[in-house]
Amino acid sequence: MGSIQLSNTVPDSDEFRALLKKEYESDLSLCYQCGKCSAGCPAAFAMENTVRQIIRMVQLGLTKEALTTYSIWVCASCETCSTRCPRHVEPAKVMEALRIEAKKAGLVADKRADLFNDLFLQSVSNHGRLHEVGLIMRYNLLSGQWFKDAMLAPSMMMQGKLKVLPESIKNKEAVAKIFKNVQKKRGGQK
Repeated sequence: MGSIQLSNTVPDSDEFRALLKKEYESDLSLCYQCGKCSAGCPAAFAMENTVRQIIRMVQLGLTKEALTTYSIWVCASCETCSTRCPRHVEPAKVMEALRIEAKKAGLVADKRADLFNDLFLQSVSNHGRLHEVGLIMRYNLLSGQWFKDAMLAPSMMMQGKLKVLPESIKNKEAVAKIFKNVQKKRGGQK
């Protein structure tokens, strides 16, 4: 019995897939669309396209669609998808790469999600960990939602759930150095 030659649905030469492989060490040709990434994703309920669908978009050369989907901004980077992937495609790394490339191309689907992402990373870089109150206050001010969540703050602070002043870790300079190295590797891009 001879072998069957199936047609290749994945374009042989796709610049964007090559970029993901070279710059972000994510080889999407390994993905056979089992769906484990999407099945385990805790944010899938809020996505217009699942992780599996986004990876398939890139495989098929639908780069603009992948870069403009709101779903890449919903991803929490929890890495559940990467842990579950039997082919070690690293879907969480792909989602982060898509956010970075969307910003470079000026294709950010939701400016508020982009703002939140930037402020979150800035908080971790500055303090070595997240300062929730500072993040929410800065986000609300910069997004024009000045009093959003203001009524929640007093009760959460009284319960000890929120700290007014940021707590820093012992060696926050090491975290800042990691952020600088990543930024340098990205060519100055945040």
